[in-house]
Amino acid sequence: MESGLKPLIFGSARITIEEVVKISQHGFKAELSKDASFENKINQGVRFLEQLLQEEGHIYGVTTGYGDSCTVAVPDELVDELPMHLSRFHGCGLGEFFSPTQGRAILAARLVSLAKGYSGVSWDLLNLLVDMLNHDIIPVIPQEGSVGASGDLTPLSYIAGALIGERDVYYQDKIMSSAEAFQLAGLNPIKLRPKEGLAIMNGTAVMTAIACLAYDRAAYLSKLMTRITALSSLALKGNSNHFDDILFSVKPHPGQNQIASWIQHDLNHHTHPRNSQRLQDRYSIRCAPHIIGVLQDCLPWFRSMIENELNSANDNPIIDGVGEHILHGGHFYGGHIAMAMDSLKNCVANIADLADRQVATMVDVKMNHGLPSNLTAAKGDRQSINHGFKAIQIGCSAWTAEALKLTMPASVFSRSTECHNQDKVSMGTIAARDCMRVMQLTEQVVAATLLAATQGIRLRIENNELNENSLTEEVSSMLDDISRFFATIDEDRPTDKLLRETISYIQQKRWDLYES
Repeated sequence: MESGLKPLIFGSARITIEEVVKISQHGFKAELSKDASFENKINQGVRFLEQLLQEEGHIYGVTTGYGDSCTVAVPDELVDELPMHLSRFHGCGLGEFFSPTQGRAILAARLVSLAKGYSGVSWDLLNLLVDMLNHDIIPVIPQEGSVGASGDLTPLSYIAGALIGERDVYYQDKIMSSAEAFQLAGLNPIKLRPKEGLAIMNGTAVMTAIACLAYDRAAYLSKLMTRITALSSLALKGNSNHFDDILFSVKPHPGQNQIASWIQHDLNHHTHPRNSQRLQDRYSIRCAPHIIGVLQDCLPWFRSMIENELNSANDNPIIDGVGEHILHGGHFYGGHIAMAMDSLKNCVANIADLADRQVATMVDVKMNHGLPSNLTAAKGDRQSINHGFKAIQIGCSAWTAEALKLTMPASVFSRSTECHNQDKVSMGTIAARDCMRVMQLTEQVVAATLLAATQGIRLRIENNELNENSLTEEVSSMLDDISRFFATIDEDRPTDKLLRETISYIQQKRWDLYES
């Protein structure tokens, strides 16, 4: 990584969603706080644990087995081996692997929690996590196997295993053993101290990291779908009065009203009011602020839940080294992330449904107010063999249906596990994974809708039904940029690469949208 990057300091101020996203994309280098209070917490936590061990204290997960096995005492001579065994027997994750970007977010989220100073971990462990981020040595973590309490045990075991040189990592665009990556980077694996295996694994870092990434994409999607609605309205010769500020003053949801204001601005309503011959447009245009606005209004409480979880000590037991307390509880429970992700995926899937309806309206001559069938730009007899956006609209229906199918809340599917010790679990990680899949599917639909609306506007301009000079500077600039990679579809051609490129641009936040 570049040495000139701005540092993100762990162990001092609260870390934000945006900071986790940025460090996942190599936008920060990681550093530990040099604050005396932080250093004292870490030192005192290690000292207190060592003191208890010397006094033969009874500490869950340190001198006992785990979970239902907490009644099994571990002989003194085997205490040092216990963390290694915890990481090994949880090495049963399956499914696809989290990407390197997602893995970086997971590492960062776990470091935030451990740096609160209530987990009893050593400087060696904290420093190696920092080094892994800064050298881009990222554990290869399977996505499946967590029930979200006791935290993300199985996926986080792949971090614990990497720290001791026993698992695979992404390094230098390859997958290799962490032992090999450490050697190439001039680092050394560590031996986990008593409690450190539990501290790494017994927390909510996977679901929380994925929640940060999902939130970031959803916040951009809210703005993008707002812009696309304005473009769709232009393509359909819509009525700009539907977004009037006086109209929205009587229903004062702030997010909804912000969306309406942005659409009204994009339509250049005050300078070029667009009073169509129709008194009322279809709901997918007229009610768009009420649909996108639900997501916009929910974003603040999603942020609150995610960032509170991110900035928490969420393992068990909590080690208060300064006050000399061992506190047994359930902070590993991912209920807040589960609720946030189950709710977010519903808001986002509604965006997919909205975009799908807009595409369906634009391709249908019964509803598109004079646009050609399937938005083809073919002329004359060539129209008979060209089908424009027909298959893209079918694809939108498929992607939307899959997104809607995944809106069943994961949090209600608690299963009793681990000999009924974990008899009520959060399913927060499954909810977060579902949310990311819904995000991807929705971005696919939104990409198609953006291209369809752009094609529709071009056809209106070509037919002198829309004055290009009446467009706002922001809308005109975005349409010009889209023209760099999207040529009007006149003769049929495969569009899969175009769609993938557009989706990539959405995920990269290519277009600067509204200021909040």
